[in-house]
Amino acid sequence: MSINNSANIILRQCMALKKNESCLIVTDKKLKPTGELLFRNSLKMCRKSKLIFTNIPKSHGSEPPKNVSEEMLNYDVILLATTKSLSHTGARNAASKTGARIASMPGITKYMMQRALNVDFYKIRETNNKLISKLKNRNKIKITTKKGTDIEFNLKGRKWQPDGGIYTKKSAFGNLPSGEIFIAPLEGKTSGKIVCDASVGGLGKVDKNIEIIVKDGFIESVRGGNIAGKFKKLLKTKLYKNVAELGIGTNPKAKITGEVLEDEKVMGICHIAFGNNRHFGGKVDVPFHVDFVIRSPTIYADNILIMNNGKFKL
Repeated sequence: MSINNSANIILRQCMALKKNESCLIVTDKKLKPTGELLFRNSLKMCRKSKLIFTNIPKSHGSEPPKNVSEEMLNYDVILLATTKSLSHTGARNAASKTGARIASMPGITKYMMQRALNVDFYKIRETNNKLISKLKNRNKIKITTKKGTDIEFNLKGRKWQPDGGIYTKKSAFGNLPSGEIFIAPLEGKTSGKIVCDASVGGLGKVDKNIEIIVKDGFIESVRGGNIAGKFKKLLKTKLYKNVAELGIGTNPKAKITGEVLEDEKVMGICHIAFGNNRHFGGKVDVPFHVDFVIRSPTIYADNILIMNNGKFKL
């Protein structure tokens, strides 16, 4: 599939951009070619489109500059093609409250667009709905892997959310490429061991498996190689260590590439994030959100088998 076709899938199919609407593309110097591609294609489809540049912060979840935040309040459709994620920010949340339809694409690449967007979005939606129907009202999730992951989450009162890639309703928001369900576990209730053997948001593929010990909802220790060391340096406060998210990938075309935007969507993986979960059902609001992607998990929900070594049991 050509790169222009991929851009058109985003604008027409995923966002349903209309002639009488306005579109804003937020990008940065690293993803400038992608931002400009989306901008050029949007100009052919709507009455008003604008390309604006933001800075590249150290971590996902950092707020953009004031001028970018203010600009985001004035458009019908917003595409966030940035190096670091703006998904879990006050700026994105405020723009959603105006009714804007928003797709966040942190770290998106040409190859990712051509591969992971060439999917049946309605089939992904169906998978997401089946998973959520099986997980709905389940309070405890236990995840193990052959590499050593053994961790339990309490989800009581929290709701699973789907990300299927179709953002046609007012205030709709999600990632592109899409394909996951996710939830904010109860703060202070997660304990166990995570062994990350795939990738880390913003840091790439792991050079050595990363072992994270979690106690009462917060990271207690981190061990591993170079990537683990880089992650530890980002943990400025205790709230950065908060277990923020649990997600399950449902995109059959996604692959592990080192870009967590795609990696967390891979069919049959799970991801666990730390830091901010304020904007999807949690209580922690910090300028930080980093995902750890784990291969081939076995997942039980209240002792019901949901996934066995990366294979769904639906």
